[in-house]
Amino acid sequence: MEGKFGEKKFGGQYIPEILMPLIKELEENYIRYSKNEEFWTEFHRHQKYYTGRPSPLYFAERITNHFGTAKVYLKRDELNHTGSHKINNCIGQVLLAIKMGKKHIIAETGAGQHGVATASVCAKFGIKCTVFMGAKDVSRQEMNVFRMKLLGAEVISVSAGSSSLKDAMNEAMRFWATNAETCYYLIGTAAGPHPYPSMVKAFHSVIGSEARQQILELEEKLPTHVMAVVGGGSNAIGLFSGFLEDKSVKLYGIEAAGKGVETNETAATLAVGKIGVFHGNKTYVMQNEEGQILESHSIAAGLDYPGIGPEHAHLKETGRAKYIPITDDEALQAMELTSKLEGIIPAIEPSHALAFLYKKLPEMQKTDVVILNLCGRGDKDIHTAMKYLKL
Repeated sequence: MEGKFGEKKFGGQYIPEILMPLIKELEENYIRYSKNEEFWTEFHRHQKYYTGRPSPLYFAERITNHFGTAKVYLKRDELNHTGSHKINNCIGQVLLAIKMGKKHIIAETGAGQHGVATASVCAKFGIKCTVFMGAKDVSRQEMNVFRMKLLGAEVISVSAGSSSLKDAMNEAMRFWATNAETCYYLIGTAAGPHPYPSMVKAFHSVIGSEARQQILELEEKLPTHVMAVVGGGSNAIGLFSGFLEDKSVKLYGIEAAGKGVETNETAATLAVGKIGVFHGNKTYVMQNEEGQILESHSIAAGLDYPGIGPEHAHLKETGRAKYIPITDDEALQAMELTSKLEGIIPAIEPSHALAFLYKKLPEMQKTDVVILNLCGRGDKDIHTAMKYLKL
C-alpha cells in the first residue's frame, strides 16, 4: 500500500499541493474498502452479470498449427462488455466513487475504450460522466466518441500539446483540482500517483487469476510464456499479476515502437525513455535533455503515451519481465494474419503483442505454452486498418 516499487522507488505521489488532499482522501478510502469483503462481493457480482466474466481462455488452434511449435492460448478480454479489458477497472473505481459519495466521474481516454467503459458504467449507476480526449484521438476514434455520447457522457476534445492521451490526462487533472468536492477522477491505466497503479492492478488482477486457473485446468501446468501489450500498462499488469511469483513463467510486455525506436515517432517508453516524474509518479518517461516531455507516436491511440506504469518500470529494472518494441507496420500485419487464421479481428493495441508472438513462435518448442491477452476487439480500428492494409 506504500505505492513504491523496488530499490529505485518507482511510483509515489509527485503531485501539486492542491491535489494532495484529493489523493489522500482516495488513498484512505481505497485502503478501507479493499479490506471490505462486501465491496469485493459486489465487484465480482457486477463482473459476472454485467461484464460477462470470466472471459474464455481460447486455444488458438490455427495459429498453433500455422507455426507448428508452442501451443497458443488467447485470453479473450475483448469479449467483455464494451469490447476491452477496461471495464474491469471502471466497475471497481465507480463502486469506490459511490462509496465516497461522489456525484460526477471524469476520465481520460486515448483509443476511447476506457472512455466507453467509463460511460457505460456511469450510465448503469446513473452518475454524471465527463471524458477528456485528445483532438487527434477524437478524429481517429470517431465511432467510440459517438458511443460515449450515446451513453450520456460529455466528451471534451483537448487540442493542447500533441492532442493525444497525455494532454487529455493533463486536462482531466486540472478539472479535478477545481471540482474536488463532487468529482472522482477515474484513471484508466496503471499509472498516475499512488494509489492508482496499485488500485488499477487490483481491479484488473481478475484477468491473471482467471487465466492461471483456466490454464491449469486445460493443460495441468503453468504457461511457459505470458504476453500482453503495454501502453500505460493496465491489461499487462492485470495478466502478469497471476504469474509474478512463478519464476518459470517468462513475462513479456510489448510496446508501441511506432515508426521505429530509432525515429522521433515512437511510443516505446521503456526502450527510449529515461527515469523521471510524469503524471504524479516516478517512472520511465520519454523526455529530452532538459526533462521536457517528448511527443509520442503510435498508430494505436491507446498506446500513444510517453510514460509507463511504475510497476512495469520496476519489472524492467529487476529483469522479471522483458519489454519488446513492435512497429505500426508489424502490428497491422499481425492484425491481418490473426483475422484470417482465427476469425477474430483484434484491436491494433493487442496486435502489437500478436506481432511479437509471431516473431517468437518459430524459435519456441512444442512443449511451450503461451498465454496472450487479447485486450480489445478491432471494431474501433477498421477505418484505420482500411487505410493501411491493401486488401
